[in-house]
Amino acid sequence: MVAKNIAVLILAAGKGTRMKSSLPKPLHSVCGFPILAHILKAAQALNPAAIGVVIGHGAEQVKEVVSANLSAWGITAPVDFFVQTDLSGSASAVKAALPFLQKHKTVMILNGDTPLLKPQTLQEMAQQFEAQKAGSLVLGVDVPNPFGYGRIVRDSKGQFEKIVEQSDADTATQKITEINSGMYVFDSASLQKALTQLKPQGPKKEFYLTDTLSIIKKSGLPAIVFTSNDFEQALGVNSRGQLAEVFQIMRARINQFHMDNGVTLINPQDTYIDAGVKIGADTTIASGCYLLGNTQIGANCTLESSVYINDSKIADNVTLKLGTYIEESEVAETCQLGPYAHLRPKSVLCKGAKVGNFSEIKKAVIGEGSKVNHLSYIGDTQMGAGVNVGAGTITCNYDGVHKHQTVIEDHVFIGSNVNFVAPVTVHEYAKIGAGSTVTKEVSANGLAIARSRQVVLENKGAKKND
Repeated sequence: MVAKNIAVLILAAGKGTRMKSSLPKPLHSVCGFPILAHILKAAQALNPAAIGVVIGHGAEQVKEVVSANLSAWGITAPVDFFVQTDLSGSASAVKAALPFLQKHKTVMILNGDTPLLKPQTLQEMAQQFEAQKAGSLVLGVDVPNPFGYGRIVRDSKGQFEKIVEQSDADTATQKITEINSGMYVFDSASLQKALTQLKPQGPKKEFYLTDTLSIIKKSGLPAIVFTSNDFEQALGVNSRGQLAEVFQIMRARINQFHMDNGVTLINPQDTYIDAGVKIGADTTIASGCYLLGNTQIGANCTLESSVYINDSKIADNVTLKLGTYIEESEVAETCQLGPYAHLRPKSVLCKGAKVGNFSEIKKAVIGEGSKVNHLSYIGDTQMGAGVNVGAGTITCNYDGVHKHQTVIEDHVFIGSNVNFVAPVTVHEYAKIGAGSTVTKEVSANGLAIARSRQVVLENKGAKKND
C-alpha cells in the first residue's frame, strides 16, 4: 500500500539553456508526449492526493499546455502550479511550493526532466518509505559515468550518510558511482523544518535540497536509500544530445513492449512507435514505419515499409502497403490501402474498402467494398457501398470560397478521368462515362456522359503515303 495522503511535487522550473530553444524544456517531446507529461503519468500511477508542479522559465506556456492536456494524459489527481522566482538552488524550488507541502503528510519529489522514470519504481519507493517509517528517502542508482551527479556517501555500516555534489566532491568521493537521482520521498513536516536550517553551499552559494536528508537524519528519523539497478531512469534531459539519448531508450522500451505482446517488428531499430499507440496481436510492421499520437491498430494487420499513421484508428485485418500516409482518420476491417495512398483528416473507410496508388482521400467516407484504386482525389464526399472509381477521378469540392459536398450512392460505376463539380449527387447504380465533367444530379440507374463529341479532321498539310 502507498503511504496515506502522499502527494507528488515535480520540479520543472529549469531554463534548459543548453537546449538552445525558445520552447521550455519540460515541453520538448519524447515519443509523442512532452517530457513533463511522462513524469505526470508516472506520478498518477501512485494515485496521489495531489500533484504540484514548480515552474519557472516559460511558466505560463508550461501551465497552459499541461492544463489543456491533463485529461488526455490520464491525469485525474488535482494539479497545482507554483512559480519559482528565487533561483538560489534546488531547495528554493521546493520552498516555492511550501503551501503545497503544508497540506500533505508525505511528499514525493521528482525531477521535471527525467522522462524514463518507471511508475513501478515510484510505487516501490513509497512502499519502502512507509514500511521503514523513514523521514526521508532518496532513489540511488549506479551509473557507468557519475561525472556531474551528486554522489551518495554511505557510512561504515552501508547506511546513508550524505549527498555530495560534484562541485564539492574530493577525489575519493568522485570515485563513487552511486549517484543521487534527484528523486525523493519526505515526511513533509520534517522537510519543511529542514528547509529552514539550510546554509548556502558550493561556489554559487546555493541552497541544496540534498542537505535536508542529512538534517532529517540528525533529527532522529531514518534517512534511507532506495536502490534501483536501472540507472536509465535517472537520465535527465539538459541538451539535444540527451534528448536524443532518452528518445532512443524509450523507443526501444516501447518496441519491446509490443513485441512481448505479440506484434512482429521486422526491424525494431528502424520502427518509430509513440508511447500512446496501441497495437493488436499478430500485426506485422516492416521497417521505416511511424506510428504516432493516439493511433490504434487492430490485430492481424500488415504494414509494409514506410507507412506513416498519426492519431488514427485502424481495425483488424487491414493491409497498408508501401508508403501509405494516414492522419486523423478511421479504417475499418479488411481494408487495403496503398502503395502511396494518402488519407487526410476526417477520412473514413468502411469495411473492405480499397484506396490505391497515389490516391488521396480528404474528409470523405468511402463505403463498404468501394474502390478508389488509382490516381484519384476524393474530398468532402459521402460514398456508398460497392462503388468503383476509375483512375484520375476528382471531386472538385472547392469553388474558391467555400467547400461543397459530393454524394455518390451505392454501386455507382465511374469511368476514368471524371470530374465531379460539387455540390452534386449521383444516385445508386448510375454509370458515369470516362472523361466526363459532372455538374448536375445523376438519376438512379442513369448513364451520364458529359464530354465533347470527338471530331476527327483531315490534316490537309500532311504528306500522303505514296
